[in-house]
Amino acid sequence: MTILKTVNEQDAQGKVAEIYEQMKGIFGGVPNALKVFSASPFLLEQQWKNLGYYFHHQSIDNELTAYIRMLVSVSHTCKYCIDMNMGLLMQGGAKLEDLQSTMENPENAKLDEKRKAMLLFVLKVVHNSKHVEAEDLEKLRNLGWNDGEILEATYHGTSQIGVDAIFNAFKIDKDY
Repeated sequence: MTILKTVNEQDAQGKVAEIYEQMKGIFGGVPNALKVFSASPFLLEQQWKNLGYYFHHQSIDNELTAYIRMLVSVSHTCKYCIDMNMGLLMQGGAKLEDLQSTMENPENAKLDEKRKAMLLFVLKVVHNSKHVEAEDLEKLRNLGWNDGEILEATYHGTSQIGVDAIFNAFKIDKDY
């Protein structure tokens, strides 16, 4: 149980109840990873919209975003997010040993060249943003990424740092 007071499904009202119903329709319940945001209906709605945007993104697919979240979470030691994203990747066909190898060295990610380059770029931003150069973006452009996609993938990765901090600070329980 989280140490932050959140809204239980049976007590939800207004916007929180509306969003919870959408979550139940998709997940069959309200995951703790999203319930933690119910303490602020505004943040719950923003997080829900943000996730929905990436779930339906044309080029930044669910596999790439799961790799981004997992590897950012490894460096910020968010066990909830590491395990959740490993589970999502394994549901998609990834093997445990391949994911463990990727966590040790992101170059080992079982992604095509284009998506691996984006993953490695996002990790560079997360770990060493002051060392990003114009050439890094040019490499991504040459692989077919546009600047909007580069920004969106980077935003997804950098936002994960905040999510990891929230989950760790408020001690959310594993529910998957």
